[in-house]
Amino acid sequence: MVINPEIKREIASICKEHKDEPSPLLVVLEEIQSRFGYVSLEAMEQVSIGLDVPVAEIYGVVTFYNFFSLNPKGKYVVSVCLGTACYVKGGQGVCDKFEELLKVKPGQTTSDGLFTLQAIRCMGACALAPAVNINGKVYPQMTPEKVAGVLAEYRAKEAK
Repeated sequence: MVINPEIKREIASICKEHKDEPSPLLVVLEEIQSRFGYVSLEAMEQVSIGLDVPVAEIYGVVTFYNFFSLNPKGKYVVSVCLGTACYVKGGQGVCDKFEELLKVKPGQTTSDGLFTLQAIRCMGACALAPAVNINGKVYPQMTPEKVAGVLAEYRAKEAK
């Protein structure tokens, strides 16, 4: 994210709005993630100024919590569950198939900006294992054989 003066003002405003809360850092970072889609290093530097918190501490928080992203995410975020139930029922094979077809590793976004692949530890859908979530839509009992069809569904949306 290029931090232009307008974005600097917006981040400063977010920091000022939440500065007096008991734990402002998480709230500020969540709002930045929500508004911009990710938390860049430049944004962390502005938060550091706004909240008087070291950049290293902010970076530690952003990289600790998996809901924060250091890079822009694709239009469709593909979250493959690799929690215990999903893993035991073949979640890794599903993830591997997404990697193969999208040509990205977990945490990366396709070159066209359409898909971001995430491997997550649990989505709370153990009875549906292995499960995949794409922008809030859950695909239960996913198999590697179903992956191409799911991706085709989203690519067809883009072709319209």
